[in-house]
Amino acid sequence: MKQCGRRWLTLIAVTIMTGGMAMAQTDTTQQLGLRDAVSIALEHNQQLINARLNVRQADAQVQEAWGYALPALDFQGQYTRALKKPVFYLPAEFLGGKPTDPPAAVRVGSDHSINLALNARQTLFNASVITGVGASRTYARAAREAMDASRLEVVTNVRKAYYRVLLAKEARAMMRANLRNAEENLHNVQLLSKQGLVSEYDQLRADVGVENLRPAVIQADNNYQLAIDALRIAMGVEESMKFVVADSLTYEPVPEELLTNVMEQTTEGNLNLRAMRTQIEISKAFVRVEQANYLPSLSAFGNYTYQVAKNTFNISPRDLIASSQVGLVLTMNIFQGLQTNARVEQAEVNVRKTEEQVSSLETNLKTAANSAVLRLREAQLRIGAQGKTVAQAERGYRIATTRFVSGSGTQLEVNDAQLALTQARVNKMQAIYDYLVAAADLDMTLGRIPDYVPDVQDE
Repeated sequence: MKQCGRRWLTLIAVTIMTGGMAMAQTDTTQQLGLRDAVSIALEHNQQLINARLNVRQADAQVQEAWGYALPALDFQGQYTRALKKPVFYLPAEFLGGKPTDPPAAVRVGSDHSINLALNARQTLFNASVITGVGASRTYARAAREAMDASRLEVVTNVRKAYYRVLLAKEARAMMRANLRNAEENLHNVQLLSKQGLVSEYDQLRADVGVENLRPAVIQADNNYQLAIDALRIAMGVEESMKFVVADSLTYEPVPEELLTNVMEQTTEGNLNLRAMRTQIEISKAFVRVEQANYLPSLSAFGNYTYQVAKNTFNISPRDLIASSQVGLVLTMNIFQGLQTNARVEQAEVNVRKTEEQVSSLETNLKTAANSAVLRLREAQLRIGAQGKTVAQAERGYRIATTRFVSGSGTQLEVNDAQLALTQARVNKMQAIYDYLVAAADLDMTLGRIPDYVPDVQDE
């Protein structure tokens, strides 16, 4: 009996453990902090993946540019079967005839011929090749700067989407709390109504107040889910990934020293501006590439050839005849219908266009930086003011509720106090959200990556 009881206990324990493990495996919802969301986005975001591919492509173009400066070596093999040998005409007197006789047709060549050749080429001087290598390096650097800018843009978008989820989460919690308060108030009103201490009008207002809050709670739930979906898109993950945000909507002040000299910091640190300035260097490099077509180019060549020609396939190594040669090739553009002039002019125009784009971008970035600072200052003042307002509204709601329960207040006072408290909380949450979003925009404008962003080594 004891052994049977032990077996039953063991079976129950295993069942409980197995059930617990199954529940743990099915519950795939994970807690997601802001740092986690950014890390996932840096790995899965499609925009950043494309930027990494652009860098790899630019590196390959650098290798290709170097290839034009390196020697080239190729092997060529050719076999020819003469179906009809070509005819070579000789004067009749060459074959013992009279000068007036028609030329004699003599077939030349062999039925089978094989040609094996090894050819080598080396550029000795070509200005286009030299400038092309430098241009490709600059292009690779621009691709990396563009990738850095895309990385910061992804971080900023994830931050703002995450803050939006936090705002929706706080709003949902607040609306649910308001509904609970309204339901509790309705319960108190119903108890007082049974005792004849409140009027039917007060009970109707309390009931209507509860029913008016239910759609708002549903809307808050929908807004939270939409914010979750937007964050999922910003991270670049599938809908199958289930998560809840682990952080809360907290006021995190930006260091005051960061808000000074934002104009200078913007022109020096903005990553998109850096990439555009590098684009100017690329455009100038293309000008030099086109101008290099005015200069001559010099290259060396050499080849080594084996040849054999016979009327049969009875070929031996002694039939192979070797030949070799080396030489130099000088090429210089004399006239190409003014094409080079036109290409140089086009490249110079591209330089001026890029410079104008950089100037316009600098102006827009300075405006954006100043706007972000103003938004930060304004939201900071709102946060301080709304903190006091929320405390006063909470106290007012408690007083109104106490007065109503004691019979010295009205349901209208309770509803007004509830509405004032809700509005104060919403204003405070909105102020914190606006501050955090402005801080994210300022970081992007200044080219500043937050400390919590992992240092990912991009390929």
